[in-house]
Amino acid sequence: MYNWSVDEKQFKKADSKAYEIWKLEQAINYGLGGKKISEKLTRKYWPKLDLDPESKRFLEFLLWPKKKSLT
Repeated sequence: MYNWSVDEKQFKKADSKAYEIWKLEQAINYGLGGKKISEKLTRKYWPKLDLDPESKRFLEFLLWPKKKSLT
């Protein structure tokens, strides 16, 4: 992934956790470039992700589907 407004090497070196969150947000919001999103990382950083509301609802549905009751 290439981002013209961020020096990714500097960012990763300065704050690796924030870089990981930022990179995940970029992939979800702007496209994956043929790669898959890590479900583990998405669940881990879910409360911190700043995503498009519709995308966030859809991902939430995929990650935590509501189970139907039997009654």
